[in-house]
Amino acid sequence: MQEARVVAIIQARMSSTRLPGKVLLDVAGEPMLARVVNRTRRATTLHDVAIATTTKPADEPIVKLCAVRGWPCFRGSEEDVLDRYYWAAKEHRADFIVRITSDCPLVEPEIVDLIVQGILERGPVDYVSNTIPPRSFPRGLDVEAISFKALERAWREDDNPAWREHVTPYIYRHPEKFVLRAVMNDQDFSHMRWTVDTPEDLAFVRRIYGHFGHDRFSWREVLALLKEHPEWLEINRYVQQKVI
Repeated sequence: MQEARVVAIIQARMSSTRLPGKVLLDVAGEPMLARVVNRTRRATTLHDVAIATTTKPADEPIVKLCAVRGWPCFRGSEEDVLDRYYWAAKEHRADFIVRITSDCPLVEPEIVDLIVQGILERGPVDYVSNTIPPRSFPRGLDVEAISFKALERAWREDDNPAWREHVTPYIYRHPEKFVLRAVMNDQDFSHMRWTVDTPEDLAFVRRIYGHFGHDRFSWREVLALLKEHPEWLEINRYVQQKVI
């Protein structure tokens, strides 16, 4: 039996209302997107990692960076991100898709593997994530794994533009149609914000990277560091997360 092909697709675009161009902003000497790709690639369960950006001229710098670094890059719809994911998954012959967003430079390969194992070994499962409420991981370590079959069904059936922009709501809001599985941590760190959507978020992430000077640290090392420096959590504590 042929091994199921697992592809991580990292969505990236230059437009951002609160921090324009954030995906290419510097994080310890590298574009933030490079940090996301490097960390995602360390997951052992993935067969490939690809970037999914848009056809907009404004996203040409992302395409150029992919070309320079040798990263696979797919261009699709700006607003219909579900459509972008569907065609990117088709192009990369994915049986399972891992969804990563480019504003998560602390994404953890250990957690990526945990989520992928959850969809490969606990079948039949359509969707596994650590984002199904109640959340227990820091925001910014979000990982979703979706079977291509479930992604294709959502692509065909979802007629809500707001949901399509966020790719997976049709799946996790229809538990009667899809088999869902949540991955929980044994301790609740959901109050921590490790994603980048504002200048304050970027300052927090730069503080973490400034300490380590590389991107090979683990999320557990970050937790230990924040235990030593709890005041760092104040940098972006009051940033409000956008709600779908």
